[in-house]
Amino acid sequence: MFASERQKIIMDKLMNQQRVTIKELSEEIKVSEATLRTDLSKMEESGLLKRTHGGAVLSEHQDSDTSFSMRESKNRDEKSAIAKKAAELLSSGQCIMLDASSTALELARILRDTSIRLTVVTSGINTALELNNHSDITVILLGGIVKRGSNSLEGNLGISILSKIHIDAMFTSANGFSIDSGLTDFSVYEVELKKAMVNASNKVIALLDHTKMNKNSIASFASIDQLDLIITNDELPDGYAVKLEDQGIEVLIVSGNTN
Repeated sequence: MFASERQKIIMDKLMNQQRVTIKELSEEIKVSEATLRTDLSKMEESGLLKRTHGGAVLSEHQDSDTSFSMRESKNRDEKSAIAKKAAELLSSGQCIMLDASSTALELARILRDTSIRLTVVTSGINTALELNNHSDITVILLGGIVKRGSNSLEGNLGISILSKIHIDAMFTSANGFSIDSGLTDFSVYEVELKKAMVNASNKVIALLDHTKMNKNSIASFASIDQLDLIITNDELPDGYAVKLEDQGIEVLIVSGNTN
Protein backbone atom coordinates (compact mmCIF):
# COMPACT_ATOMS: atom_id res chain seq x y z
CA MET A 1 0.00 0.00 0.00
CA PHE A 2 1.32 3.44 -0.96
CA ALA A 3 1.79 6.14 1.67
CA SER A 4 -0.94 8.26 0.05
CA GLU A 5 -3.39 5.34 0.35
CA ARG A 6 -2.54 4.86 4.04
CA GLN A 7 -2.97 8.58 4.65
CA LYS A 8 -6.34 8.53 2.91
CA ILE A 9 -7.50 5.76 5.29
CA ILE A 10 -6.17 7.70 8.27
CA MET A 11 -7.97 10.88 7.18
CA ASP A 12 -11.23 9.00 6.58
CA LYS A 13 -11.08 7.52 10.09
CA LEU A 14 -10.30 10.91 11.59
CA MET A 15 -13.25 12.48 9.76
CA ASN A 16 -15.54 9.83 11.19
CA GLN A 17 -14.27 9.61 14.76
CA GLN A 18 -11.91 12.61 15.24
CA ARG A 19 -9.28 10.42 16.95
CA VAL A 20 -7.17 7.37 16.00
CA THR A 21 -4.53 5.26 17.73
CA ILE A 22 -1.43 3.84 16.09
CA LYS A 23 -2.28 0.40 17.45
CA GLU A 24 -5.73 0.27 15.86
CA LEU A 25 -4.37 1.65 12.58
CA SER A 26 -1.61 -0.98 12.53
CA GLU A 27 -4.15 -3.75 13.01
CA GLU A 28 -6.48 -2.39 10.32
CA ILE A 29 -3.98 -1.38 7.64
CA LYS A 30 -1.53 -4.24 8.36
CA VAL A 31 1.61 -2.11 8.48
CA SER A 32 4.14 -1.54 11.23
CA GLU A 33 3.61 1.02 13.95
CA ALA A 34 6.93 2.63 12.95
CA THR A 35 5.62 3.22 9.42
CA LEU A 36 2.45 4.75 10.80
CA ARG A 37 4.40 7.05 13.10
CA THR A 38 6.22 8.35 10.03
CA ASP A 39 2.91 8.85 8.20
CA LEU A 40 1.41 10.73 11.14
CA SER A 41 4.47 12.94 11.48
CA LYS A 42 4.34 13.91 7.79
CA MET A 43 0.61 14.56 8.02
CA GLU A 44 1.14 16.73 11.09
CA GLU A 45 3.76 18.75 9.19
CA SER A 46 1.15 19.36 6.49
CA GLY A 47 -1.37 20.57 9.07
CA LEU A 48 -3.74 17.66 8.53
CA LEU A 49 -3.72 16.36 12.10
CA LYS A 50 -2.19 16.76 15.53
CA ARG A 51 -0.10 14.01 17.07
CA THR A 52 -1.06 12.72 20.49
CA HIS A 53 0.49 10.10 22.75
CA GLY A 54 -0.12 6.86 20.88
CA GLY A 55 -2.11 8.35 18.03
CA ALA A 56 -3.54 11.52 16.51
CA VAL A 57 -6.56 13.81 16.45
CA LEU A 58 -7.98 15.86 13.63
CA SER A 59 -6.50 19.34 13.71
CA GLU A 60 -8.94 22.20 14.18
CA HIS A 61 -7.58 23.81 11.02
CA GLN A 62 -8.07 20.70 8.92
CA ASP A 63 -11.54 20.05 10.33
CA SER A 64 -12.55 23.48 9.08
CA ASP A 65 -10.87 23.04 5.71
CA THR A 66 -12.60 19.77 4.89
CA SER A 67 -16.11 21.09 5.54
CA PHE A 68 -17.30 22.77 2.34
CA SER A 69 -19.54 25.24 4.15
CA MET A 70 -16.62 26.32 6.33
CA ARG A 71 -14.26 26.60 3.36
CA GLU A 72 -16.83 28.62 1.45
CA SER A 73 -17.09 31.17 4.26
CA LYS A 74 -13.33 31.60 4.73
CA ASN A 75 -11.59 34.52 2.98
CA ARG A 76 -14.79 35.27 1.05
CA ASP A 77 -13.68 38.74 -0.08
CA GLU A 78 -10.39 37.39 -1.43
CA LYS A 79 -12.10 34.54 -3.27
CA SER A 80 -14.64 36.92 -4.78
CA ALA A 81 -11.91 39.26 -6.03
CA ILE A 82 -9.94 36.35 -7.49
CA ALA A 83 -13.06 34.98 -9.21
CA LYS A 84 -13.90 38.38 -10.72
CA LYS A 85 -10.42 38.60 -12.22
CA ALA A 86 -10.78 35.07 -13.60
CA ALA A 87 -14.09 35.99 -15.25
CA GLU A 88 -12.36 38.83 -17.09
CA LEU A 89 -10.22 36.26 -18.91
CA LEU A 90 -13.22 34.53 -20.49
CA SER A 91 -14.83 35.14 -23.87
CA SER A 92 -17.91 33.73 -25.56
CA GLY A 93 -17.55 30.40 -27.30
CA GLN A 94 -15.02 28.90 -24.89
CA CYS A 95 -15.24 25.54 -23.17
CA ILE A 96 -13.90 25.74 -19.64
CA MET A 97 -13.46 23.38 -16.70
CA LEU A 98 -14.29 24.27 -13.09
CA ASP A 99 -13.33 22.06 -10.18
CA ALA A 100 -15.47 21.66 -7.05
CA SER A 101 -13.64 24.28 -4.99
CA SER A 102 -15.36 27.13 -3.19
CA THR A 103 -13.41 29.65 -5.30
CA ALA A 104 -14.59 28.02 -8.54
CA LEU A 105 -18.12 28.24 -7.13
CA GLU A 106 -17.60 31.99 -6.70
CA LEU A 107 -16.60 32.16 -10.37
CA ALA A 108 -19.76 30.23 -11.33
CA ARG A 109 -21.90 32.75 -9.43
CA ILE A 110 -20.32 35.59 -11.39
CA LEU A 111 -20.86 33.78 -14.70
CA ARG A 112 -24.49 33.11 -13.73
CA ASP A 113 -25.15 36.85 -13.92
CA THR A 114 -23.00 37.48 -17.01
CA SER A 115 -24.10 37.59 -20.65
CA ILE A 116 -21.69 35.05 -22.09
CA ARG A 117 -21.92 31.85 -24.14
CA LEU A 118 -19.89 29.00 -22.66
CA THR A 119 -19.65 25.29 -22.18
CA VAL A 120 -18.71 24.52 -18.58
CA VAL A 121 -17.44 21.11 -17.52
CA THR A 122 -17.36 20.67 -13.75
CA SER A 123 -16.92 18.17 -10.93
CA GLY A 124 -18.82 20.43 -8.53
CA ILE A 125 -22.51 19.72 -7.94
CA ASN A 126 -23.20 23.21 -6.56
CA THR A 127 -21.25 24.77 -9.43
CA ALA A 128 -23.38 22.90 -11.97
CA LEU A 129 -26.60 23.97 -10.24
CA GLU A 130 -25.52 27.62 -10.17
CA LEU A 131 -25.10 27.65 -13.96
CA ASN A 132 -27.87 25.29 -14.98
CA ASN A 133 -30.50 27.97 -15.66
CA HIS A 134 -28.23 30.25 -17.70
CA SER A 135 -29.68 30.32 -21.22
CA ASP A 136 -26.29 30.45 -22.97
CA ILE A 137 -24.19 28.17 -20.75
CA THR A 138 -24.14 24.44 -21.41
CA VAL A 139 -23.20 22.52 -18.27
CA ILE A 140 -21.53 19.10 -18.31
CA LEU A 141 -21.32 17.46 -14.87
CA LEU A 142 -18.59 14.84 -14.66
CA GLY A 143 -19.75 11.50 -13.32
CA GLY A 144 -18.36 10.12 -10.09
CA ILE A 145 -18.99 9.31 -6.46
CA VAL A 146 -20.58 12.08 -4.39
CA LYS A 147 -18.09 13.03 -1.69
CA ARG A 148 -19.79 13.37 1.69
CA GLY A 149 -19.78 16.91 3.07
CA SER A 150 -18.18 18.55 0.05
CA ASN A 151 -20.78 18.57 -2.76
CA SER A 152 -18.11 17.34 -5.15
CA LEU A 153 -17.57 14.24 -7.25
CA GLU A 154 -14.54 11.99 -7.05
CA GLY A 155 -13.23 8.83 -8.65
CA ASN A 156 -12.52 7.71 -12.21
CA LEU A 157 -16.07 7.32 -13.51
CA GLY A 158 -16.11 10.72 -15.22
CA ILE A 159 -12.67 10.58 -16.79
CA SER A 160 -13.63 8.97 -20.12
CA ILE A 161 -15.76 11.93 -21.20
CA LEU A 162 -12.74 14.25 -20.96
CA SER A 163 -11.17 12.68 -24.06
CA LYS A 164 -14.22 13.73 -26.09
CA ILE A 165 -14.20 17.41 -25.12
CA HIS A 166 -11.84 20.24 -26.08
CA ILE A 167 -11.13 22.23 -22.89
CA ASP A 168 -9.73 25.71 -23.43
CA ALA A 169 -8.92 26.37 -19.77
CA MET A 170 -9.35 24.80 -16.36
CA PHE A 171 -9.94 26.96 -13.30
CA THR A 172 -8.99 25.14 -10.12
CA SER A 173 -8.12 25.75 -6.50
CA ALA A 174 -6.36 23.48 -4.01
CA ASN A 175 -5.91 22.74 -0.35
CA GLY A 176 -2.30 23.86 -0.69
CA PHE A 177 0.35 25.04 -3.14
CA SER A 178 4.14 25.02 -3.06
CA ILE A 179 6.82 25.36 -5.71
CA ASP A 180 8.12 21.87 -4.92
CA SER A 181 4.78 20.02 -4.83
CA GLY A 182 2.53 22.16 -7.02
CA LEU A 183 -1.20 21.98 -6.31
CA THR A 184 -2.13 19.51 -3.56
CA ASP A 185 -5.31 18.21 -1.92
CA PHE A 186 -6.20 15.92 0.97
CA SER A 187 -8.54 13.54 -0.90
CA VAL A 188 -6.59 10.92 -2.83
CA TYR A 189 -9.66 9.95 -4.85
CA GLU A 190 -10.57 13.53 -5.77
CA VAL A 191 -6.95 14.10 -6.74
CA GLU A 192 -7.16 11.31 -9.35
CA LEU A 193 -10.08 13.05 -11.05
CA LYS A 194 -8.38 16.44 -10.86
CA LYS A 195 -5.22 15.01 -12.45
CA ALA A 196 -7.30 13.88 -15.42
CA MET A 197 -8.98 17.29 -15.58
CA VAL A 198 -5.60 19.02 -15.65
CA ASN A 199 -4.27 16.71 -18.36
CA ALA A 200 -7.34 17.33 -20.53
CA SER A 201 -7.02 21.13 -20.42
CA ASN A 202 -5.05 23.34 -22.78
CA LYS A 203 -4.46 25.87 -20.03
CA VAL A 204 -4.52 25.51 -16.23
CA ILE A 205 -5.34 28.54 -14.10
CA ALA A 206 -5.05 28.26 -10.32
CA LEU A 207 -7.29 30.40 -8.12
CA LEU A 208 -5.44 30.62 -4.80
CA ASP A 209 -5.84 33.03 -1.94
CA HIS A 210 -2.70 33.70 0.11
CA THR A 211 -3.58 31.12 2.80
CA LYS A 212 -2.95 28.30 0.30
CA MET A 213 0.64 29.36 -0.42
CA ASN A 214 3.62 27.38 0.92
CA LYS A 215 1.24 24.72 2.21
CA ASN A 216 1.23 21.03 1.28
CA SER A 217 -1.49 18.43 1.57
CA ILE A 218 -1.44 14.66 1.01
CA ALA A 219 -1.33 14.35 -2.78
CA SER A 220 -0.34 16.50 -5.75
CA PHE A 221 -2.60 16.86 -8.77
CA ALA A 222 -0.67 19.46 -10.80
CA SER A 223 3.04 20.22 -10.82
CA ILE A 224 4.24 23.78 -11.37
CA ASP A 225 5.21 23.03 -14.98
CA GLN A 226 1.54 22.24 -15.66
CA LEU A 227 0.37 25.65 -14.41
CA ASP A 228 0.02 28.58 -16.78
CA LEU A 229 -1.37 31.25 -14.47
CA ILE A 230 -2.02 31.84 -10.78
CA ILE A 231 -4.56 34.44 -9.67
CA THR A 232 -4.09 35.39 -6.02
CA ASN A 233 -4.66 38.25 -3.62
CA ASP A 234 -2.24 40.91 -2.43
CA GLU A 235 -1.07 39.28 0.79
CA LEU A 236 1.63 37.06 -0.67
CA PRO A 237 4.93 36.70 1.20
CA ASP A 238 7.57 39.17 0.04
CA GLY A 239 9.20 38.07 -3.19
CA TYR A 240 6.92 35.06 -3.68
CA ALA A 241 5.38 36.34 -6.93
CA VAL A 242 8.87 36.80 -8.37
CA LYS A 243 9.75 33.22 -7.43
CA LEU A 244 6.67 31.98 -9.25
CA GLU A 245 7.41 34.03 -12.34
CA ASP A 246 10.97 32.66 -12.32
CA GLN A 247 9.33 29.24 -12.66
CA GLY A 248 7.54 30.42 -15.82
CA ILE A 249 4.15 30.95 -14.13
CA GLU A 250 2.26 34.14 -14.84
CA VAL A 251 0.87 35.75 -11.68
CA LEU A 252 -2.10 38.10 -11.42
CA ILE A 253 -2.53 39.81 -8.06
CA VAL A 254 -5.84 41.32 -7.02
CA SER A 255 -6.97 43.29 -4.00
CA GLY A 256 -8.94 41.31 -1.47
CA ASN A 257 -11.12 44.35 -0.82
CA THR A 258 -14.14 44.05 -3.10
CA ASN A 259 -15.77 47.29 -1.96
